[in-house]
Amino acid sequence: MYISLRIRLLLIFTLVLTIPFLTLSLLVPEWFGTIMEKKTTEATVEMMDQFSQYSDSLTSQVEDLGKQVLVNPATQEWVRSEENGQSDTDLLYMKNQLKTELSSMMVNNSKSMSVSVYLNDGTGTSQTLPPLREIVWFKEFYDYDQRWMRSHHEWNEDEVNSYLLPLFDLNTMDLSGVIKVNFPTILLEESLEKVKLGDEGHVSLLDAKGRDVLGGNPDISSGIVKMSLHEMKDHSGRTGVVEVTKGETRHLVFYQKMGVGDWILMSEIKKSDLYAPVHSLQRNLLLISGWIFLLTILISYILSSNIVKPLWKLTESMKLVEKGKFSEAEKGFPAIRTRNDEIGYAVKAFKNTTKTLDQLIKTEYQEKIRRKDAEYKALLLQINPHFLNNTLEVIGGLSAQGENRKVIDVTVHLGRMLSYSLDTERDVVTIREEINYMRRYTEVLKLRHEDALHIQIEEDPALDNVPIIKFVLQPLVENAVKYSFIRNDVASIGISTRKIGDEAVLIVEDNGIGIPGTVIKELAKIDRNENNVLDSRGKSIGLKNVLGRLKLSYGNRFSYSIENKDPGGTRITLIIAMEKEESENEGADNR
Repeated sequence: MYISLRIRLLLIFTLVLTIPFLTLSLLVPEWFGTIMEKKTTEATVEMMDQFSQYSDSLTSQVEDLGKQVLVNPATQEWVRSEENGQSDTDLLYMKNQLKTELSSMMVNNSKSMSVSVYLNDGTGTSQTLPPLREIVWFKEFYDYDQRWMRSHHEWNEDEVNSYLLPLFDLNTMDLSGVIKVNFPTILLEESLEKVKLGDEGHVSLLDAKGRDVLGGNPDISSGIVKMSLHEMKDHSGRTGVVEVTKGETRHLVFYQKMGVGDWILMSEIKKSDLYAPVHSLQRNLLLISGWIFLLTILISYILSSNIVKPLWKLTESMKLVEKGKFSEAEKGFPAIRTRNDEIGYAVKAFKNTTKTLDQLIKTEYQEKIRRKDAEYKALLLQINPHFLNNTLEVIGGLSAQGENRKVIDVTVHLGRMLSYSLDTERDVVTIREEINYMRRYTEVLKLRHEDALHIQIEEDPALDNVPIIKFVLQPLVENAVKYSFIRNDVASIGISTRKIGDEAVLIVEDNGIGIPGTVIKELAKIDRNENNVLDSRGKSIGLKNVLGRLKLSYGNRFSYSIENKDPGGTRITLIIAMEKEESENEGADNR
């Protein structure tokens, strides 16, 4: 497809200027956004870690206080007195003694914690409750081991969170009630305020059911919390980030699973809010890209106008040269007038080149015809000495064995074969003649190998009169016999011809050792013109010879395949596309 110089210049400037800047407009914001997200994640995780450390420290103190109360002698004495059926006076005394102990513990506490101890019947150190089995928070504690309560109002305190610890006799391990340690919710709220996620982000401390641990409704909407908790099920890590979509808005949700019960610290921000500076940068870069593109068009037009017109005329002459019309192209050159510059020089140089090229093509064509004929003759001469040497070895072997009759038969066959092969006036014969030659050749082989050699020849009458160059089958059969006897006591050789569509197919197959893959690759070089077909040294001389001659004679009309059969043997298929006249003549002969 022809593309004008003006369009080429426009494309070049676009590729050099506009596209790189446009690409940067798309990639830089994305890269910047990735960095922002990474930095935001790092900063958020750091703040969440700080809150987690504070929370762990606070809750550790709460747990330690609860354990101190559990192992306190006054607590254990009160539990045992209740179990042993002490009098009301003794119970009251022990209860007051326990309250005194609890007050003493609270004096040294810096976190404004308070402790209450309740028995199963609801009797407590701070107040009396209904039986614990009837209280909701105790059911969650008893049935689901929920030891950390959400923020709530205590009867004599502001909003608190609580830690519940089983109250039991250390000797019998019987559950007698619960120890409830309260700490002010404001301690967690003040620490949570330090966790910020941009100007529009929200932070909440939730339990596994999505409820706000600090009381009230969480800052993060319930829909986002629900989707985030669902996404987090597939994440095994303690911290991470999930992306959820609510409506058409995407949200980034950072989370950290706390070491306290099933608490989860969750931070959420709209992705559009996080990437707002990035989107603004991208819009500005795209606008600049548009102006650069318009400037590119203007510069391309100005530059191309001064050189396109003369080059267009030169192009018309070049099209004639491309079609091989050198004479017409030379007549068109004088009409091209241009200044004494690079374009003028290009016109003169192309005119001289055209004349020289015309002469070289004519000379090279004639030389190629002569070279092709010489190469073919050389290849043909390679066959005869090689074949004759093998046949004389057969005659010598039979003579040494005293097989005079067989010597006579071989000599008769050899004479007819030499008559065929020494007919140098004909390089092309019919497929029928080539098959008849092979019959004589295989008879020579059978006389030598007797029952150890099985040869089957199948020929398609439709190919009888199709022309083919001499000696394309004999080297293949010779190799097939040779390599079949390497590992077998009996050699089976098949020779067949078939007409498939407009193609003449010749097949030689055996039960030998097969052809190594390295040899097949080396033979393939003939098709790629990487090897001179006359260079037939080394292994597979006959096969290289045949393929080289067929390639020289038929060019792209010839193809072949070499297959190693399972469990052993080789099938060589030669395919020659018949010319239209050959195919029509064969059809007429068959009729």
